[in-house]
Amino acid sequence: MTDLTELQAALLGRIEAAQDIAALEAVRVEALGKSGSISEMLKGLGKMSPDERREQGPKINGLRDAVATAIAEKKAALETAELDRKLAAERVDLSLPPAPERRGRVHPTMQVLDEMIAVFADMGFGLAEGPDIEDDFHNFTALNFPPKHPAREMHDTFWLPENEAGERKLLRTHTSPVQVRTMRTSNEKLPAWIANGQAPPIRVIVPGRVYRSDSDATHTPMFHQLEGLVIDRDIHMGHLKWTLETFTRRFFEADGVVTRFRPHHFPFTEPSCEMDVQCDRSGGSVKIGQGADWLEILGGGMVHPNVLRNCGLDPDEWQGFAFGLGVDRLGMLKYGMPDLRDMFAGDVRWLEHYGFSAFQAPNSSTGLS
Repeated sequence: MTDLTELQAALLGRIEAAQDIAALEAVRVEALGKSGSISEMLKGLGKMSPDERREQGPKINGLRDAVATAIAEKKAALETAELDRKLAAERVDLSLPPAPERRGRVHPTMQVLDEMIAVFADMGFGLAEGPDIEDDFHNFTALNFPPKHPAREMHDTFWLPENEAGERKLLRTHTSPVQVRTMRTSNEKLPAWIANGQAPPIRVIVPGRVYRSDSDATHTPMFHQLEGLVIDRDIHMGHLKWTLETFTRRFFEADGVVTRFRPHHFPFTEPSCEMDVQCDRSGGSVKIGQGADWLEILGGGMVHPNVLRNCGLDPDEWQGFAFGLGVDRLGMLKYGMPDLRDMFAGDVRWLEHYGFSAFQAPNSSTGLS
């Protein structure tokens, strides 16, 4: 009994003094391992007489349980202490700001297009769309372009190779073909995607990509355009003037915008006009609604009677007006972007500077971000 008591005291003392898991494991192997001191005592029980086993068995098993319990408790304490040391050494300072994350931006063209659509939607305009690849009839003939008009030439228009029927398609030079498709009455002989005519009254805007063979600081081979069309009875230039002036004030968020209309010529409108807005060009920027200069921003006019006839409408019964605006150019004016080509260069740095957050607060004028 004295030997067991002394052994237990010695083992418990070494367990308590262990500084790490390795030292504790050495004590465990020495005492409870396959050839450990306590394990050897347990093996010797089989050689004892029954009376000796009854006396020594509980004592040896008690020693084994006491040592095993002490080892488990010491191991848990050492593991907790080690974890505390790691946590103290590897602590994260949550007061520091997180590393910046790259986030996507709304392209200025899409932002401006949404703002324009919102303004016209408030004025009662619907939305119409059409194909980018057009035929000669919808892009030119139906819109009263003469056979030798410059727009039909290679240097202004992207023509596609002839198809098997000898027809040459083209990339549309404006969104006006959608106006033709909107006005034309339904015809069962036409494919479904062409026969989308709409009976008057009509009030639609047509946004989309257009293509012209031109490239400089204010022109790109592909750009975005938004056209408007109104067809009804007793429509006149006064309606066109009010529509464009209202749009200009709301889009540029300036109630004091002054406009002027100058006579012009477009094949598909008669009479035709261009609209200028008052601006200030000093200081290397253009400020709308102030100054003594003028800037042309759009064209329009009354829909030509020939266009109405080509679309199946009687010009003696129906009148209307149409107008067209460059989406990218208006964005340049409103948000101070100097070169149109930068919009399509794919430079992430430019987009981070001029782009818009998808979670930006709504614009007070348009209701859009």
